Amino acid sequence: MNRRTFVRNAAVFAAATQARPILGANDRINLAVVGVGGRGTDHIEYFSALPDQKIVAVVDVNQPAQERAQALVRKLQGHDPVVYADMRKAFDSKEIDAVSIATPNHWHALSTIWACHAGKDVYCEKPASHDLYEGRQMIAAARKHRRMVQVGSQSRSIAHKRQAMQMLHEGVIGEVFMARGLCYRRRKSIGTTPVEPVPAGLDWDLFLGPAPMRPYSKNRFAYNWHWFWDTGNGDIGNQGVHEMDICRWGLGLKADEEPEMAVSTGGKFVWQDEQETPNTQQASYSYRGKEIVFDVRNLNTGTESQIPLQGSMVGNLFYGSEGFMIVYPTGFQVFMGDEHEKTVDEKNKEEKVWDPKPHMQNFLDGVRARDPKVLHADIAEGVAAAALVHYANASYRLGRVMRPDPLTGRILDDGAANQILERPGREPYRIPELA
Repeated sequence: MNRRTFVRNAAVFAAATQARPILGANDRINLAVVGVGGRGTDHIEYFSALPDQKIVAVVDVNQPAQERAQALVRKLQGHDPVVYADMRKAFDSKEIDAVSIATPNHWHALSTIWACHAGKDVYCEKPASHDLYEGRQMIAAARKHRRMVQVGSQSRSIAHKRQAMQMLHEGVIGEVFMARGLCYRRRKSIGTTPVEPVPAGLDWDLFLGPAPMRPYSKNRFAYNWHWFWDTGNGDIGNQGVHEMDICRWGLGLKADEEPEMAVSTGGKFVWQDEQETPNTQQASYSYRGKEIVFDVRNLNTGTESQIPLQGSMVGNLFYGSEGFMIVYPTGFQVFMGDEHEKTVDEKNKEEKVWDPKPHMQNFLDGVRARDPKVLHADIAEGVAAAALVHYANASYRLGRVMRPDPLTGRILDDGAANQILERPGREPYRIPELA
């Protein structure tokens, strides 16, 4: 079955009989938060602020993180959640309705697949997958087990961005032919860290999971796993995937719509350290009649666009036959005609423009409704955005153009590229082939 087929199976799965009883609008949803060493603590805080939920379990391979997370749940919710080191044991619990996954990228797919197999609905951090193969299996697992799977692309639930996308689709700047994504996120060099003994309380084998076995070092753990190919996808797959998703959204691309061509260049400049991923990267994607241009910069840079200078400059520009639109974290603007007359200048009226709670509430609403159409970022949309990240990174690493098969997404006549894009993982953490 190709990716297009199981993306389109969503309508069938929405009407199918569910393994768990349908929840009412006010029924409490019991949650497990998986991966609580960093982003997962945010998940605990955000979900705790929402009604009709209870965090009944926390999961992490690191004992100090387990203890901090348990204490946080106790503080916010007034009870001690069950603590697990191995997510599989948590997924066996019949008390858990849904899981929130905030693991490193290389665990997103397998944890989602295991959770779906166990009958749990899933909220999974972005990027949806660590490689192209994983993404296909995630969609297949969600459809096969009739699970609600939402990707943490919270821009899809931010009011001013939803308004901007609606206006684009209604033709505010005419026919939209190009989207530009900017990820100007200042980062610092990670330096080098020596190989050392695994800290007490950390299950290093379980942390690596599907990734190749490597000796422990501080840089391969905690946040810096983002910058190693075994576990991360660089900043284009970290902050950048948010803006990549908005590019696709604004252009009106379907979840099963592959680019005809993808190419990426860049490098790791200035820094002399252990980081493997680029700190400067450009990518371009050609569709029939549409184009995406993406730019990642982690070093000092000016705006070079009309995105407001706000420390970290991230946002999107859309170009149409009659004008252009700028979308940024706190609002959006529309400029029309040859004189670039500003006709729209909307500011976000919400107190916290990056607040993910509306997105998490949307996930809980989808769990209760048992309808993937309720979800603002269904797994198929998240996988499609992540696929563009994977094409760019494969192109960057191999130094050549990627031409995806329109049905499968595999790169035509390029075994080396497909080897990068399809990594089933090491035993016993292999990604099952469901698609």
